Amino acid sequence: MLLYDLDLPTLTDTLKQWNEPAYRAKQIWQGLYQHLYNSPDQFTNLPNTLRIRLAENFNFSPLKSKLYLDSSDGQTRKTLFELHDGQVIEAVLMRYGPEEAEPDPRHSSHVTRHSSRRTLCISTQAGCAMGCVFCATGQMGFKRHLSSGEIVAQVMVYARMLREENLSVTNIVFMGMGEPFHNYDNTMAAVDRVNDPDGYNFGARRMTISTVGLVPQIKRFADEKRQVNLAISLHAADDDERLAIMPVNKRYRIDEVIEACRYYVDKTHRRVTFEWALINGVNDSPEVARKLAARLKGLLCHVNAIPLNPTTGYSGKATDRQRAAKFKETLEQAGVPCTIRMKRGIDIAAGCGQLAGVAASL
Repeated sequence: MLLYDLDLPTLTDTLKQWNEPAYRAKQIWQGLYQHLYNSPDQFTNLPNTLRIRLAENFNFSPLKSKLYLDSSDGQTRKTLFELHDGQVIEAVLMRYGPEEAEPDPRHSSHVTRHSSRRTLCISTQAGCAMGCVFCATGQMGFKRHLSSGEIVAQVMVYARMLREENLSVTNIVFMGMGEPFHNYDNTMAAVDRVNDPDGYNFGARRMTISTVGLVPQIKRFADEKRQVNLAISLHAADDDERLAIMPVNKRYRIDEVIEACRYYVDKTHRRVTFEWALINGVNDSPEVARKLAARLKGLLCHVNAIPLNPTTGYSGKATDRQRAAKFKETLEQAGVPCTIRMKRGIDIAAGCGQLAGVAASL
């Protein structure tokens, strides 16, 4: 059994069944999430007999790091992890210096709120069932859901890595491999575990979950009134055009997605971010921008656009800088805030939509 899969009450119940005092659970919890231990031997505050029993009953290291790839500028690291059943996933660490303005999902301006950022892009599934044609993960198909512990473990690996530099994680985006809302329960359990004030204590407002627009889950997320940021992968302002690149639009059309977003804003009073991969000649014209602005009119939102990252399975090309700037200008003239995102890790296939297992994506 994976230790990271347990919440604190379950861990406490397990130790009670072992006739251990309840405070031992808190010691283990703090060891995992505050001291970042990943081996029973590191829990020197526990009796040796308990450490042995933990080792016999729990897996402390669910991810096997198979390969690290660092971008040429040294600002991005992609890690290939192998899971216990041989499936592989990727996660990414992106560094942003004080001179760079990484868009903050809470604000429409192109100004970072931190002197520097270390953002993790975390996977929630091996593969993806959504089939977005421009996405390498979608091109590989769905393999399986990750458990909550496998999601959390990605964060812990990078947290330990950064601690060696006397640094810490500043932001987490659930935008890696997979559709987080397709694996809703495990993703939210992972969010809660990372957010636990008695554990890793990572602020909810520094986490962002991205979805292609699974309407029932957006509404459920709204009803739970979490402080975690919500991002919607939209990429088209017309149903036929969206269906051509995102099969999910056959089930949840744009009007339904936007309606769910309005429900979310009404419930939470929080801004929604719309992600937009700018594809040359497909969705990057001023006409498309005006159509998008009309759909988003009156909605508390922000458009986060990025020129398309290349994948082997899609022939579309990224928009150029001039067309991207015009798209942004057109949206802002219509009253919709827009940021053109910075590219990161393209030379190691670590950018948005490029994760598919290193062998498949390089």
